[in-house]
Amino acid sequence: MLGWALTFLVIALIAGVLGFGGVAGAAAGIAKIIFFIFIVLLVISLLAGALRGRKPKM
Repeated sequence: MLGWALTFLVIALIAGVLGFGGVAGAAAGIAKIIFFIFIVLLVISLLAGALRGRKPKM
């Protein structure tokens, strides 16, 4: 999911440089939404792992 957020961020940056304001705004908005969803899921996952007492796998 973080990959999708970064993809939309890159699309927004490229569209902004080329002058496509509407496309850049839409892509940036989508990137923000997906990024915040990713952050919420990350926090939930970390809390669930902490409550179960397992160490994160890395």
